[in-house]
Amino acid sequence: MEVTWESPVTAVGGKHAAKLAKLPGIATVGDLVATYPKQHVQKGSLSQLDELTAGDLVSFVGEVASARQFSYQDKRTRRTAYRLEVRVRAEDGALLMTYFDKAKHTADWRLQTELPVGRVGVFSGRLKWFRDEWQLTNPASRLYEEGDDAVDTMPDLIPIYSSVGGITTWQLEETIELALTLLDRVPEVLPPAVVQSRDLLPTRQALRWIHRPDTRAQKAMAEKRLKYDEAFVAQSVLARRRLLVEGTVANPRPGRPGGLLDAFDARLPFALTEGQVRVGEEIAEELARDHPMQRLLQGEVGSGKTVVSLRAMLQVVDSGGQAALLAPTEVLAQQHQRSLERMLGELAQGGMLGGSEHGTRVALLTGSLGAAARRTALAAAAGGEAGIVIGTHALLEDRVQFADLGLVVVDEQHRFGVEQRSALGAKAGTPPHVLVMTATPIPRTVAMTVFGDLDTSTLSELPAGRGEVQTTVVPIRARAAWLERAWQRVREEVAAGHQAYVVASRIDPGDDEVSTADAPAGAPEDAPRTLYAVDELAPELAEGPLAGLRVEVLHGRMPPEDKDRVMSAFAAGEVDVLVSTTVIEVGVDVPNATVMVILDADRFGVSQLHQLRGRIGRGGHAGLCLLVTAADPLGPSMERLLAVAGTRDGFELSRIDMEQRREGNVLGTQQSGGRAGGLKLLSVLRDEAVIADAREAAFEVLRADPALVGSPDLAAAVRRLEDSEQAEYLEMT
Repeated sequence: MEVTWESPVTAVGGKHAAKLAKLPGIATVGDLVATYPKQHVQKGSLSQLDELTAGDLVSFVGEVASARQFSYQDKRTRRTAYRLEVRVRAEDGALLMTYFDKAKHTADWRLQTELPVGRVGVFSGRLKWFRDEWQLTNPASRLYEEGDDAVDTMPDLIPIYSSVGGITTWQLEETIELALTLLDRVPEVLPPAVVQSRDLLPTRQALRWIHRPDTRAQKAMAEKRLKYDEAFVAQSVLARRRLLVEGTVANPRPGRPGGLLDAFDARLPFALTEGQVRVGEEIAEELARDHPMQRLLQGEVGSGKTVVSLRAMLQVVDSGGQAALLAPTEVLAQQHQRSLERMLGELAQGGMLGGSEHGTRVALLTGSLGAAARRTALAAAAGGEAGIVIGTHALLEDRVQFADLGLVVVDEQHRFGVEQRSALGAKAGTPPHVLVMTATPIPRTVAMTVFGDLDTSTLSELPAGRGEVQTTVVPIRARAAWLERAWQRVREEVAAGHQAYVVASRIDPGDDEVSTADAPAGAPEDAPRTLYAVDELAPELAEGPLAGLRVEVLHGRMPPEDKDRVMSAFAAGEVDVLVSTTVIEVGVDVPNATVMVILDADRFGVSQLHQLRGRIGRGGHAGLCLLVTAADPLGPSMERLLAVAGTRDGFELSRIDMEQRREGNVLGTQQSGGRAGGLKLLSVLRDEAVIADAREAAFEVLRADPALVGSPDLAAAVRRLEDSEQAEYLEMT
């Protein structure tokens, strides 16, 4: 039977076919062959043990130096069980391997005969520190021929694959080798001119060398080709989308002199930053064109994106159109309404008593609105009285209509998919202009890879009057008394006329989430520690360390009217301390808030902590952010918190965040099993030159052949990417 790239993986699976068919992301022979080794082990090499940490994956070639069997009582079955301790020696170190026989409970154990002293093999597993030495528990192993020439039968570089679904690294190696032998044809996604001009290997050769290289040089050449393929296909998807937009007609929205925008600029109580002026001019110019603007606006927390987006909306209103602002939560939508109406003043009261002659209306449409309020908002949007309509997913409902939708603004773009954005854009007579915003700074390489179909504008400077925010880690595992001092600082800020946030990761104790890794000081090492919960924490604070202060609660499960009441009271200064979940992470703007205490801070990611911290210091007053944690002082969680405390540069923190997450989800896919669907070799942080070059080449190819008629393999790869779950993230713009 002919074996093709699209053949089911069972065509080459042999005795492993049933297991292969169940592996996530590996449906075809092509998927299997594109499952690359996670590392290559050099024969005779073992990493220096003093450079390793618990949990590191170790793979090495070694010789069995000793093997001893022990019996023990299995606590679960109360039967005698056996373990085999094998010490394996490599050229530059030795490790203890511990194998447990829990299944058969027999002293007549096959491993005893397979691992005699002097046997040579490859061993792979995760490090564990136990009984004062490093060891591997139940490592994967592959043994070679017995005798003095055993080492000579090994390749110099041994591929190690992820063992998943009952398939070992060695079984994957054998099956992939068979697939490469049987494959009738390997697709070439790159046009020949691109391959030649970049001095790249043919794909079949690259695949052979990535799986079975004889030298490090062959491995590097294979990676060069396969990385370029990944970058080129992703950039082709983005290039095709961008060219489609360039060929689409939109209504120009140039604005008009003496209109609403000019009136707004005249009443602004502060000067725009240079960045706001520059980005505003870019957006204004694109809104005046006859094809849709597609722009990503990213900026540091508090950099003034709201003002920039509002000025764009007013330009569209001055042109006779409407703008829709899509927010991910009701709290954020309500906050946007309050913020825009406050900035516009009488300009937001068009047609109302006391309103400006240049004015318009700002309508809010959320799922929790009462029937009367909903009818009013729907009528204002459909009739055009509301030049600006703010809402959540409720804006996407069929009953919501606009008189002339000219601009769609999407806040916190990563929370919306392309279908939602398209559903809102479909409510316009002609394709609207689109401005998407994010307060999470995106490294240039990520922007090129994920948002390459958008023009990107960046606001990096903070407006004048922003207060400095000091961030301090409060390590209660080592310094329990520091938590009491944290509450004292909250009281001091409130006494000075300011307000405070207290953030917890859970809503109520019934959420039943505990941390066993970070027990408080004095507790046994494996003792579970219950995480702080908002509903339980608020009364404890109000009756204890914050007694006498006005304490309120805010979280996502509250009825919408209660959430709005609490946020309005906090914004009005009627609440001293807001005990909240991360519902305040984006968009909440209370200039008088100067202190934030984040409990169980190790439970939050770097970008999330940076976002939360951005809620304070917004009114010109100095801010204080306290990261309370019981994390191990030497563990990765503490390292992450110290990084946040060490800089307010969101771009630097975004790189740290990605490095710690190892870019595993940069395209939104779970990198399990064969990791199909994700970037396998290309690093969006380290391979900027590859991404930039592939981007240029992809646009050149697509401009010459938009339908990719002359590149059928590339067209198929582009379709696969567009249809895959990667596309969800690629299009979350």
